[in-house]
Amino acid sequence: MTDDERRARLAIRHALAPAYWVSSPEDATRAMTVLHATEPPTVYLSCWARVSGVKPGDVDRALYDDRTLVKQLAMRRTLFVFPRDLLPAAWPSASARVAGTERARMAKDGALAGLAPDFLDLTRAEVLSHLSDKPDGRTAAEIRRAVPMLDVKVAVSPGSVWGASRVLTHLGLTADIVRGTNTGGWHVSRPRWTRMSDWLGEVPPWVDAEAGYREIVRRWLYSFGPGTEDDLVWWLGSTKKVVRAALAALAAVPVTLDSGATGWLLPSDVDEVADPGPWAALLPVLDPTVMGWQGRDFYLGPHRDPLFDRTGNAGTTAWINGRVVGCWVQDAAGVVEVRLLEKISAAERKALNAEAARLTAWLGGFRVSSVYASAAMKPAPV
Repeated sequence: MTDDERRARLAIRHALAPAYWVSSPEDATRAMTVLHATEPPTVYLSCWARVSGVKPGDVDRALYDDRTLVKQLAMRRTLFVFPRDLLPAAWPSASARVAGTERARMAKDGALAGLAPDFLDLTRAEVLSHLSDKPDGRTAAEIRRAVPMLDVKVAVSPGSVWGASRVLTHLGLTADIVRGTNTGGWHVSRPRWTRMSDWLGEVPPWVDAEAGYREIVRRWLYSFGPGTEDDLVWWLGSTKKVVRAALAALAAVPVTLDSGATGWLLPSDVDEVADPGPWAALLPVLDPTVMGWQGRDFYLGPHRDPLFDRTGNAGTTAWINGRVVGCWVQDAAGVVEVRLLEKISAAERKALNAEAARLTAWLGGFRVSSVYASAAMKPAPV
């Protein structure tokens, strides 16, 4: 399969070409399997790029009113927005894997700090007891005040300390609690931690870990395929054994990529896709498209270093026809500006400028901040 075909698939499956925009935040999330939620604005801006006429309130409705989308820590210890029906697959697989790693680290750190071996289990039980009669949840600060044993600080190393949030994070990984109603604006994360049973009303039954991974891989292959084993191992934060078992169970079909590597497709998804036509897009920091593969040359070209930080976090990106050609920033007044990393045609520049104007109007003067500003996003040295 050629890189051109992969870029066409990306345009269509990721709802980035205007002819393939979708109609709701739920549709956008399903298109991507999950949305990155490490930085709160990313969820809203990822939807803006894919959903015709979407407003922040539409995303809030899905997250906090209808609860058809749910925030869940999972793959690579990363916070994602999941479609509600995918949660039972994530809990016993990707989330459980991270929960086990977190428990081991906390036990080790706690022992060094002199905490009792059962500190985590006792504290978890206290938090759940406190929330048992609070269906609307409580903020981390409120829980900390109500559960004194939660309000501890554990020094891991000089300058590195963890406390209450780590225990709440672990309870979230095990699906006992969830980041519920956000008490701040769309651009910040100030959740009321809520028991999962209260938030969902009825917690769907878990599947086993193997079935969970298989379903996540199935959806990923439709969104991102063809992808390599290495892409999946990285994206899942898992092992080759897990990935190979899922690919075998799905009867995935191998294809040769332009790089010479072997990619994988679902057996029902081997036909060539339509030509999406010309398109331009502006994507936010950590958008799921740019973070979807480990092997990114087919859409990044030579621009990896200026667009990613040292730990692999992507900044904003500007796209033309499935290729990243630059990034975007805002000026002091909140006007969106495109910064190019290569020459493009006048028509392509016009298309990006139109997207910049559309995003400027949508943001209405609000300036989006990020701790993941790439080198390309930072001001040039004076």
